[in-house]
Amino acid sequence: MNEERVKQLICELLTEIGEDPEREGLKKTPERVMRAYQFLTQDTNKRRKRSSTTPSSPRSQQYDHRQGYRNLQSVRTSHAAFFGRCHIGYIPRAKLLGVSKLCRIVDVFARRLQIQERLTAQIGPGNHDRGQCPGVGVVMECRHLCKMMRGVQKQNAVMTTSSVLGCFHDEAATRAEFLALINHKT
Repeated sequence: MNEERVKQLICELLTEIGEDPEREGLKKTPERVMRAYQFLTQDTNKRRKRSSTTPSSPRSQQYDHRQGYRNLQSVRTSHAAFFGRCHIGYIPRAKLLGVSKLCRIVDVFARRLQIQERLTAQIGPGNHDRGQCPGVGVVMECRHLCKMMRGVQKQNAVMTTSSVLGCFHDEAATRAEFLALINHKT
């Protein structure tokens, strides 16, 4: 990111909306906005290059199917590109993914300029498409500032999106178990 250019563009934006970027209270705004964009999109290019969702850590545990470790795994994380929750469920084939790995998968896709529908659709396919998981389900429940602050101004509106792949799509019982787990109040 060309930091000076971004700060200059923020100054231009402030001027275009009728503000004086040199007035007290706004002098450091271009720097703050530039830092915010750096944080919100940090490591985007690096993460895109290594966006594999296959565990590479030696701590990844191998499990034998004969021992019955093909049960539904579910994680509820409160990190998303929006204000809300991302629920991920999967059926492991040979390896369990750690909770932190699932959160990193969400981060890989969330640290982009993003919409909830696309983010929901991007989280699941990595493991399923490479045969790591016979089934993956993703449900996101989020509040959006665009609905809360302007436009319809609905403070309690929640948008829910879902993506189900493999056995989550094909088997009603698997999908129902996932939905029951994420709807369980802790």
